[in-house]
Amino acid sequence: MDKRIQCGREIPTAPFPADLAVAIEPLHARAYPVSVGVQRVMGIETEYGISVPGHPNMNAMMLSSQVVNAYAQSVSAERRYRTRWDYDEETPLRDARGFDMSRADADPSQLTDDDLGLANVILTNGARLYVDHAHPEYSSPEVTTPRDAVLWDAAGMRVMARAAALAAQAPGGNSINLYKNNTDNKGASYGTHENYLMRRSTVFTDIVRAMTPFFISRQVVCGAGRVGIGQEGKTAGFQISQRADYFEVEVGLETTLKRPIINTRDEPHADPEKYRRLHVIVGDANLAEVSTYLKIGTTSLVLSLVEDGVFDFDLMPDRPVEQMHRVSHDPSLEYTMRLADGRTITAVQMQIEFCERVSKHVRDQGIDDQATLEVIDRWESVLSALETDPMSLATELDWVAKLALLEGYRERDGLSWDSPRLALVDLQYSDVRPDKGLAQLLMARGSLTRLTTDAEVDAAITYAPEDTRAWFRGECLRRYGDSVAAASWDSIIFDLPGNDVLQRVPMMEPLRGTRAHVGPLLEACESATELVKALNA
Repeated sequence: MDKRIQCGREIPTAPFPADLAVAIEPLHARAYPVSVGVQRVMGIETEYGISVPGHPNMNAMMLSSQVVNAYAQSVSAERRYRTRWDYDEETPLRDARGFDMSRADADPSQLTDDDLGLANVILTNGARLYVDHAHPEYSSPEVTTPRDAVLWDAAGMRVMARAAALAAQAPGGNSINLYKNNTDNKGASYGTHENYLMRRSTVFTDIVRAMTPFFISRQVVCGAGRVGIGQEGKTAGFQISQRADYFEVEVGLETTLKRPIINTRDEPHADPEKYRRLHVIVGDANLAEVSTYLKIGTTSLVLSLVEDGVFDFDLMPDRPVEQMHRVSHDPSLEYTMRLADGRTITAVQMQIEFCERVSKHVRDQGIDDQATLEVIDRWESVLSALETDPMSLATELDWVAKLALLEGYRERDGLSWDSPRLALVDLQYSDVRPDKGLAQLLMARGSLTRLTTDAEVDAAITYAPEDTRAWFRGECLRRYGDSVAAASWDSIIFDLPGNDVLQRVPMMEPLRGTRAHVGPLLEACESATELVKALNA
């Protein structure tokens, strides 16, 4: 029988007796709730800006393919594998409001389950590196804590830097620059998306009611800063968020057109009867580790209020999309939003409301794990500084660090906000090259706080988080790479010698397949054949 992977689909696969979680239950796997305090299954997807110096009109899709392929070839040479992405279980047009958009009505950018033949590689750290239309994208492995989200996101930036360098070394290669940002200031924006696993039983309208005001206000904590106002940046000035101006509707399925504050894609990459995945598209690409840490940590905590049914206060702004833009346009933080009920409030005050409610809920639940308490402490500290002296946070938050740099140039050289030099500084802040990127240079000299170490980030390039199914995915690639035909977030497909059909191992429980869960099994199996036999036993 034909075992080839064609267009990302396996033909055919053998029925597997059970999900990974069930098949190896005797290895003392324990069940987890979907979230405990700040901890939940989470991840970050980042599209990187791309350019070739002196050649502004080069095909971005071709350049992105060169970058990803260069890294894929390097990995293949080291590990002797080239695993394909498995698109079979993806449902990008399923809407959380209870319907499926037709493929005929969808924009082509929404059809992420189509294999377009673009570069695509799965890494031993559990991440996915691929071409998303005109940009190289790094999708981090599943993690369970905000600090781990920071760590594997930082590993992704180093992967991208190496990939660009490898592409430049190829015969006929170009000097390609990559930027961890969200706009080219010519009207185009590319995403940094977050993903949070939630209980399926959570009412989606409650998510909209809670998260809309939270996302509008949280940019004062995790905005990346931007020179220029408006989608094309034509109005002179500085704003807090790179993404805010590109949002046009309150709720919707799209991610590249008519961008919504609340995205309704219902594609859990896990057991759909138990889980939903909140796909967040409003965030900026952060380089400051504190900004990333708080972005992920505070969002997870507010989601816990919604899941536990204790979000009992209303902060919905009147005209939410307009308020999102206006908050971003005011780095003085003085802008006052009008709420739907007539009250007025600043974005910082709104964040303080959320923080106080989260802190009370954590106390009421008796949650005392260190990860949760540290996020709340940092959140409170940052909000206090934003109230009294925002510029004191230049060592912690991206938009403040960038603004401090830009104001230094403005004062020294007498530059106005429409100076092209300031736009170049903005761009250079996000350069992924360690010796060129201004954010990385600030980190290197201790002027931008780090939460990780170089050694940890280097290890995260190769190894997956140990406490999610990413560990099983990464270790199977690392140990049995030549036998892994394809993989996705929720399954691995093995091509075994002597078998007429491919063997799919489902992984519908993201908190199974951890090192504690399957480590002894993998240690006992020298080959993929032995592993699949053990799982079938």
